[in-house]
Amino acid sequence: MRFSSGVPGFDELVEGGLLSDRLYVVSGPPGSGKTTFCSQFITQGAKEGDSCLYVTMHETKSELLQDMSGFEFGFDRAMQSDNVQFLNLMTESGKRTITQFGTDGGLTNRLVAFIESNDIDRAVIDSTMLLQHFFSDMAEEITGFLSALKQTDATILLISEMTDPSSYSDEHYLAHGVIFFHNFLDSGGMTRGIQVIKMRGTAIDTDIHDLTFSDRGLQVRPDQLVEA
Repeated sequence: MRFSSGVPGFDELVEGGLLSDRLYVVSGPPGSGKTTFCSQFITQGAKEGDSCLYVTMHETKSELLQDMSGFEFGFDRAMQSDNVQFLNLMTESGKRTITQFGTDGGLTNRLVAFIESNDIDRAVIDSTMLLQHFFSDMAEEITGFLSALKQTDATILLISEMTDPSSYSDEHYLAHGVIFFHNFLDSGGMTRGIQVIKMRGTAIDTDIHDLTFSDRGLQVRPDQLVEA
């Protein structure tokens, strides 16, 4: 089974969509489209009746809605629907919600229990950089965190701040797929691209494909390549 990303043109790069029940890392520099991509993924899930979860460690729900307010792909309606839950782990309410799912094993066990108890189909976790606030030994605990997420029945997008597509980190090795966003500044302005670096179980090319922003959100042009 594959889930549509909700991003026009992207599914053509990955044989029709993202394989379900897998963990994908979404990487790239600031402002390259990672959050918008993940928001379209959640919106598509809400439209299809999937149970969705958006986990953040730095933004309130109103801030995220404001960030996406310039687009017309329906994120605001999705976030108001019964199909989407929002969890900010840095707020007291978010901490109370997650603590209901146990106190042993820290964030990893509690978040996995939340996902499983709520039968989550799609989840976004933003972001790996902010996990350091929850882990005393980031290098050691991130491996267990990612491995535990992979065992759930959810299809998960994990936002990463990695800015070098050739520099693999633990999350890249452990994930089933890695999607990288590029920003190229040249004399003509900003050129954007998207690259599927890794996707287990899917025939892919690793070319950088043209990526644009519009009032409908991100759009990929599968037949148009970008030179790195």
